[in-house]
Amino acid sequence: MRILVAGSSGLIGTALVPALRGAGHEVRRLVRRPPTAPDEYRWDPPAGSIADATLDGVQAIVNLCGAGIADQRWTHARKQVLTDSRIEPTEVLAGAAADHGVGVLINGSAVGFYGDRGDRTITESDPAGEGFLAELCVQWEAATATAARAGVRVVRMRTGLVLSRSSGLLSRLRPLFSLALGGRLGDGRQYMPWISLDDVISAIRFLLEQRDVSGPVNLTGPEPVTNAEFTRTYAQLLGRPAPWVVPRFALRAALGDLADEGLLASWRAVPAVLQRGGFGFTHNRVAEALRATQ
Repeated sequence: MRILVAGSSGLIGTALVPALRGAGHEVRRLVRRPPTAPDEYRWDPPAGSIADATLDGVQAIVNLCGAGIADQRWTHARKQVLTDSRIEPTEVLAGAAADHGVGVLINGSAVGFYGDRGDRTITESDPAGEGFLAELCVQWEAATATAARAGVRVVRMRTGLVLSRSSGLLSRLRPLFSLALGGRLGDGRQYMPWISLDDVISAIRFLLEQRDVSGPVNLTGPEPVTNAEFTRTYAQLLGRPAPWVVPRFALRAALGDLADEGLLASWRAVPAVLQRGGFGFTHNRVAEALRATQ
């Protein structure tokens, strides 16, 4: 299969591209700078520009574009960056998929779509929640509409917190936990919808091949845990205590809306669509996924 990947330089993209090639697929990578390798093709999302030749023979598009949700405090300017880095590229790719008869568009989204749901179990049939992050995900997913109307199979990946050896959440937590400075956030009761990077990559490959799967798909591990459980498990794995508590007021003072909608929000999301489709997880429990990152 010839696959076009946007956002190939991020956490998921850097693992996905070699995995797809290892499975025998041809991968083309979209870049915004002058290409420096034979597999790179330039595009300009703000200008709505992508050369027709880029889509020649392409059977699938994987869109992983988007600035990091939790990288910075959510100022008005940062919220605009988060929005523009997702909506514009998705609209361009959805239009290109429709115009060139691409079979499938695997598009990014996030469990933030659901908003804070406390301890209620969330599946793909649940409606959107409230707040900036939920509204962003709704817009993000809606930007695929051009492709869906044209008959392209569109999959909207509502991804959870990706656990990786080299970057992402654990790259920030490990130094603190290693120094016995780790601890729960707030009361620790909020659910964290974790998933291992290995399972994210396997799930994308699965979704590329499963022609009967479309619409929203939760990319989360089978057993979400609370922040307190996650903290305790990670500390035990590293052989360090994690006695601290970061109070809600301190998180809110430091991070504003990001604290309430990101670190303190609860998403007990389960991968119902993947499980119904027969997808097999490599890491079913958070302890297994964390151990694999060591």
